[in-house]
Amino acid sequence: MKLELEKPKVGVGVMILKDGKVLLGKRKGSHGEGEFAFPGGHLEYMESFADCAKREVLEECGIEIDNIRFQFLANVVKYAPKHYIHVGLLADWKKGEPKVMEPNRSGSWLWYDINNLPEPIFKMCELSIKSYKSGNNYFDIL
Repeated sequence: MKLELEKPKVGVGVMILKDGKVLLGKRKGSHGEGEFAFPGGHLEYMESFADCAKREVLEECGIEIDNIRFQFLANVVKYAPKHYIHVGLLADWKKGEPKVMEPNRSGSWLWYDINNLPEPIFKMCELSIKSYKSGNNYFDIL
């Protein structure tokens, strides 16, 4: 497909909070491979943001979340030629112990202190932390 026919995809990322910590896993097999990231994925046709968040978190980590809320919106081209409209959400951990459900897509899921995160960090997660700390909820062309 020619680049001029390409369209941005919609990605949804979920920053899950539990006792001052956030859940991160190391990405495999896609853009940002080797970077630490929150659970998330592509928004499916006719799916709500909250339903996407619940589905992706359960598929990737095997845990349940609640209190899902909007955090930020970003237009991300850092991983060009991929182009994403990223919807960043916040959620609270509800129940379950995180485990690797898709070993070809991520490494172990661990809780990290929000002020002491591993490196390298996935661009969308960097924006989530920035938004969480600053209150900024809009990032264009990054």
